Amino acid sequence: MIDLHTHTTASDGTLTPEELIRCAHEIGLSAVAITDHDTTDAIAIANDEAEKLGVFFIPGIEISAEYSGNGTMHILGYFIDETNDQMIETLDFLKESRRLRNPKIIKLLNDAGISITMEEVVEEAGGGQVGRPHFAKALIKSGFASSVNDAFDKYIKKGAPYYVNKERLSPKKSMEVILSSGGIPVLAHPKTLGIPFGDDFKKLITTLMDYGLMGMECYYYSHSREEFENYIALSQKLGLLVTGGTDFHGDNKPKIKLGVAKGNMNIPDDLAVKLATAHKDKVGVVKMGG
Repeated sequence: MIDLHTHTTASDGTLTPEELIRCAHEIGLSAVAITDHDTTDAIAIANDEAEKLGVFFIPGIEISAEYSGNGTMHILGYFIDETNDQMIETLDFLKESRRLRNPKIIKLLNDAGISITMEEVVEEAGGGQVGRPHFAKALIKSGFASSVNDAFDKYIKKGAPYYVNKERLSPKKSMEVILSSGGIPVLAHPKTLGIPFGDDFKKLITTLMDYGLMGMECYYYSHSREEFENYIALSQKLGLLVTGGTDFHGDNKPKIKLGVAKGNMNIPDDLAVKLATAHKDKVGVVKMGG
C-alpha cells in the first residue's frame, strides 16, 4: 500500500510533515510522497522523520498550472531537489502571487459585508502558506458558511462572486521547473481537466509529453473504473509511468483517508519502485528517506 499524493500544513493539509510520516508508518504504507501545493517547505522535515522511522519517502510537489479548459492543470513532481535554484526562484514567484491575491479576496468579502480579516485567515494556515481552504475555515468560524464545500461554492471557487485568480505557470514551464530539479513530471487527476476520454484527451497528453510529461495519476478516488482503465491503457501505450494517490488533506477533506481514500483504494507498491527506477535512470541517483 502506497500513497503518492498527500498534503501537509505547509500548504492546505491539517497534518504537519512529521505527523503525516508517522501516520504513514502506523498504517503500514510502504511508500509515501508529500506533494504540497507550490511549496517544498515540508520536504526536509518529512525526510528527517522518514529516515528515523524507515519510511520510503518521495519528495514531491503539486504545481497549479494555467489551463484554458477549467482554468487549472495540476502537475505533480516526484523526486525533486528542493534546493535547486530554478525551483526556489519559481516557488518564490508563486508564493508572492498568492500573497498578492489574498488581500484582494478579503476586500471583496468585506465590501459585501462578510466580515473576516486577513489575520483570521492567517491563523487558520497555522504558519503554512495561505490558500483558499484557510479562507473557507475562517468563513465557517465566522458563521458565513456551514462547511468547506459550502464556503467554496458560495464565495471562493472559480466562478463564485469573491474568487480572485492568481498568476500561474504554464504547463510547459511547470514541467521545465520540475525537470530542472531532477524530478519526474506527472499529470495529476486527469479527470478534473474536464476532457472526455477520446481523441482530444489523447492529443493533449501527447502535447504534454512533448513538454516533458513522464507519467499520469491513474489511481485517484474520483476516477470511475472505466476512466481508470482508460488512463492505464493510454499510459501503457504511450510509455508513461502510472502513479496514484489519495489527495489526502487531513481534516480539510475528512472523507479521504491516507493510503485508502474512501476506504477502497489499493495502489500497487510496484508503482513507487518503477517511479524510483525511472528517476535513477534519469539522474543516476535515488533521493528518498528511509
